Amino acid sequence: MSDVQAPESTPAPGGGADIRPRAERLLTDILGLMGFPARLDFKDASDGSLSVALHFQGESPPGVEPGKRSQVVDSLQFLLNKMLHRPGNERRFLLVGVGTHPEPRSERLKREQAAAQAAAAQAAAQAPAPQPSAPAPAPAPRQAKPARGQSAAAPQQARTPAAPARPGEADERTMEVAEDPALREIARKLAEKSASLGRFYALVTLKQDDRARVLKAVEGVPGVKVSCEGEGRNRRVVFTPEKPAPLPKRSMLPEDDDEDDLEG
Repeated sequence: MSDVQAPESTPAPGGGADIRPRAERLLTDILGLMGFPARLDFKDASDGSLSVALHFQGESPPGVEPGKRSQVVDSLQFLLNKMLHRPGNERRFLLVGVGTHPEPRSERLKREQAAAQAAAAQAAAQAPAPQPSAPAPAPAPRQAKPARGQSAAAPQQARTPAAPARPGEADERTMEVAEDPALREIARKLAEKSASLGRFYALVTLKQDDRARVLKAVEGVPGVKVSCEGEGRNRRVVFTPEKPAPLPKRSMLPEDDDEDDLEG
């Protein structure tokens, strides 16, 4: 189905001999269907998990860079672990990296904790010494009560101007961008599919200009609402149908799978 190749390696104890062939076949099929063939390099990680490095034979998927985490890599890793681990079977976590083997989660947490402690110690050392507290101000003199028939002018209290609101994400609907015919056709087809099937879809790893093009392209498509949600690298275009339809039971994930156990 694809040109994906995996070198032979010695199985590791603790379940590695069971999931390695299945992981190879799944990655072969998924990457082949994506149109991004890659060479697979398996390795036993120090924490007992199984690590695989993807060496793409051509261009990498959009938003994917060697040695860096991305939403595409995280989604692929999550999907593989869901497919490899079934209720009642022994679990061995699979790590996915691009261009190099990813750092095991336990080692990454230790490194981040050490960096946080070093930063806290440096901030404490650079903090200025506490200044002696100033004496409490003397109480204001009590104003005499005005005589009958005289009007007392109420003192005007100075009002502190409110701090300006923190600017949020730019609104893609107000941006002026050039039309991309190919992106327009894909976006409208996805919007029509969301409306007809009642499914929720999301487009991730798009640049701000492309998100604006998608919003303009789907204007006028009935039965679906399209908007941008999230901030930074997690900002995405969301397709929300007016009449959502429930997923069939056969496509739902097992209830006893713990997503926290499958984080890389």
